Amino acid sequence: MSSQSAGPAPRSAPQRRRADAQRNYDLLVAAARDVFQDHGADAPLDDIARRAGVGNATMYRHFPTRRELIIAVYAEEVSELCARSESLLAEDRPDDALFGWLQDFIAHVAAKRELALSITDDRTGRRPALFDRWHHSMHTAASALLTRAQTAGAVRTDVTAAELLALASGIALATTDATQAERLVLLVRQGTGAPSTPDDSIR
Repeated sequence: MSSQSAGPAPRSAPQRRRADAQRNYDLLVAAARDVFQDHGADAPLDDIARRAGVGNATMYRHFPTRRELIIAVYAEEVSELCARSESLLAEDRPDDALFGWLQDFIAHVAAKRELALSITDDRTGRRPALFDRWHHSMHTAASALLTRAQTAGAVRTDVTAAELLALASGIALATTDATQAERLVLLVRQGTGAPSTPDDSIR
């Protein structure tokens, strides 16, 4: 007598509710990223709920305030930037990985500065802790790439991740043109001892 697989067990009602809640959360964060990018951090929250395809009550259940939604969006941006650094650790040229990620970091700072500044503090004093955690994550990401490049002899050993992030932040705040930012990153790359190639000449 042959037996037939019953297949995966159906999810319980609490599991379905959790899955639905996670789906709505993800939809809201994705919609908020797009709306904030197009219209700024003061964009109407109703537009975000409409774009996500959920009701206002669902949005406020996940994010009681605009501030909470902005925090969720910015945290996801930082997570993606750090995940990018991990993927770049497999690059053949450690210096390309490091300075490529620094360009991503510059683009992040330039594009998300308004969003970060809109995260105001509250009575809990949560803002400093959030930014400390995000700064630590990005410092860890930069350090891993820098250590690999230094081990390969591509970057001077006296250069620190904090110095590179400070230089990159300055570039992000001082430039509005991607081409100029790339040129400044190239100057930093050459100044920190990265080997030059024919394509690395400053134009």
